[in-house]
Amino acid sequence: MILFGLLIIALGAFCQSSSYVPINKIRSWSWETYWLVQGIFAWIALPLLGALLAVPEGDSLTELFAAHSDAALRTVFYGMLWGVGGLTFGLSMRYLGVALGQSISLGTCAALGTILAPAVTGQTSSLTAAVLWGVVVTLVGIAVIGVAGSMKARMLSASGKGTTVKEFNFVKGVTVALFAGVMSACFNIGLYEGSSIRFEGTDPLYATLPATLLVTLGGFVSNAVYCFSQNSRNNTWGDYAKGGVWFNNLLFCILAGALWYSQFFGLAIGKGFLVDSPVLYTFAFCILMALNVVFSNFWGIVLKEWKGCNLRTIAVLAVGLIILIVSSFIPQFL
Repeated sequence: MILFGLLIIALGAFCQSSSYVPINKIRSWSWETYWLVQGIFAWIALPLLGALLAVPEGDSLTELFAAHSDAALRTVFYGMLWGVGGLTFGLSMRYLGVALGQSISLGTCAALGTILAPAVTGQTSSLTAAVLWGVVVTLVGIAVIGVAGSMKARMLSASGKGTTVKEFNFVKGVTVALFAGVMSACFNIGLYEGSSIRFEGTDPLYATLPATLLVTLGGFVSNAVYCFSQNSRNNTWGDYAKGGVWFNNLLFCILAGALWYSQFFGLAIGKGFLVDSPVLYTFAFCILMALNVVFSNFWGIVLKEWKGCNLRTIAVLAVGLIILIVSSFIPQFL
């Protein structure tokens, strides 16, 4: 059962890491327009459908949230903070590419999210030595991948950088990625704050999905405010009136949103199979983020973001990825 839960989390991680590929198919829309539209599906529509799986017949999410209003508000608040991280997360990939941008952002998110969530909510007893060692090994893997990124930055010429990542800027990208990781860690804090928001007797497979909805709802608010401000600043409101591209763009926005939400749907379902292993249950968020990094680098290779790097750089990258994969299993054996 534990292995099955880990496989579900891994599948969700693969889907999330693939969610930025459909965005390349979107035409004639500015960043702020497609980011908002895909967010409607990723952060509202699909999480709502997921949360409904946790609602018994005759009950409603409205009643559930009203009965836990204080916890619900805290959950949404941390979701709004996570939303800020999501915005800068997109910028990190703009300056570093999918592979390196996701690696640094998600690595920071994995470590801080795993540690801060129990600490902030007073559940520090779950932070066992095994969990902390898992976090340390994850950070080592991220650091090694960061070294590979630094080697890539020094090696590639200005023209080479532009070929793979048009706006490649290692220093600016790393700064943004670290900030994105810190703020994105608030997602797991939100899940912990909303851990009591469930109907009695709910199947463990679906129990955390209402809290997931509240976190993503908060994130949507942050992103919507920013995207609308960018529509005004850049005079891109006309994007929404481009009828000729709506079918194509909506299709790929729905696909991107579904792939993105799969990570947290998979996390919820996967954790349902880990309830008999408190260590892995606590470490599950870190596992998800670490696997996101592994799969994002897979897409980075497919998209030729590491093109032009020598074998030494690729070898360092490979070592970092292997460490991350190993980190997902370390807590179970300590």
